[in-house]
Amino acid sequence: MLKLKKLQALLATAALAAAIPATALAQMKDPVKVGLVSSKSGVWAEMGEETIRGIRFAIDEVNAKGGIEGSKVEVAEGDDESTPDGGRRVAEKLARDGFNLIIGPIGSATSLSIMQNLDRWDAAYFATLSKSDKITGDTCKSRAFRTVQSDAMDMAMINAWAKNLKGNTFGVIGADYAWGRESSESFRKAAEALGKKVPVMLFAPLGTKDYSPYISQLKAAGVDAVWAAIPGRDGIAFMKQAAEFSLTPKTALLGHAMLSDFMLRATGKVQDGMAGTLGYASDIDTPRNKAFVAGFKAKFNRLPTETEGLAYHGATVLLEGARLAKSGKPAEVSKALRGATIESVFGPIQVRAADHQVMVPNFMGRAKVVDGGMRSFAEHTYAPATIPAASPLCKM
Repeated sequence: MLKLKKLQALLATAALAAAIPATALAQMKDPVKVGLVSSKSGVWAEMGEETIRGIRFAIDEVNAKGGIEGSKVEVAEGDDESTPDGGRRVAEKLARDGFNLIIGPIGSATSLSIMQNLDRWDAAYFATLSKSDKITGDTCKSRAFRTVQSDAMDMAMINAWAKNLKGNTFGVIGADYAWGRESSESFRKAAEALGKKVPVMLFAPLGTKDYSPYISQLKAAGVDAVWAAIPGRDGIAFMKQAAEFSLTPKTALLGHAMLSDFMLRATGKVQDGMAGTLGYASDIDTPRNKAFVAGFKAKFNRLPTETEGLAYHGATVLLEGARLAKSGKPAEVSKALRGATIESVFGPIQVRAADHQVMVPNFMGRAKVVDGGMRSFAEHTYAPATIPAASPLCKM
């Protein structure tokens, strides 16, 4: 009798399951949990705000369409305080709490500090804005992906672009950390390979407020142009003081990742005509980008910034990995993305299997005054064919 009742209960349960639509069953899957680590304070606070906005827009967009394979995407945030130690601490907490698809830090040093712990935390990491070559070089990890252009990609582009550089002597000023030094050294090599001189290279600590001693040295060197690689609030301070102490407009300024919209808004017309690298432009002519820009503009009544576009793109790569894997587990997402070709705001792109660099095009742009405000425009597009080969130092 007891066995008969158990059999009847099992049959009833099976019948109920069969009656539930497949979409409803899909809703019962575990959510995809994203740990959003970015700067709410410190030198990258403005960029951090834009990064969070772009990533959350991508997640909201997916959830509005029913999630990933019926699973909701959940997100928890943490402030890295614009420091590597802060980023590592908050990323570990989020990963321990189950939000172990980590995305959002800006500084390369922060990305590198997080990447070293992915296996221990059972996490995966998506570098959406960090450009240091070490991320896909000798410190690459099988659970780490870079969705933004690397320094090597930028410099390959700049080597081609630099052939038309005006002037014979150049000064260089960079932020004194991995990305700033790599950018500065790469530009020096590119300029000298063209027979140009780089008599002065300067490095300012992150958090520098007074750039007058550095500007004095650049002026004294009498260079034709200055290559600058200074992020966030530091970059704003440098640009304002470059005008205040008359470095510009006599001396042309060129920038690595210094045409960000928040910087252009803060510096007035100081950067008018400034050339530099761009990772994203709102007028990229692809179906995915047009849809993103239209949706963003409908919500915020403006175009997305470069940082917001790159953050959105990074989040879409992460979310596509979860869709391909039909899972939110870091190991499975990482496996699904390796070598995958996916649709993006840049068009179809590949995740290079050798180092997990996403093969995106690159852009050289220029800042211009439009309708009384400053905007950056992509002047030249460089296809993924210009991307250097994966570093032999990367061992997955």
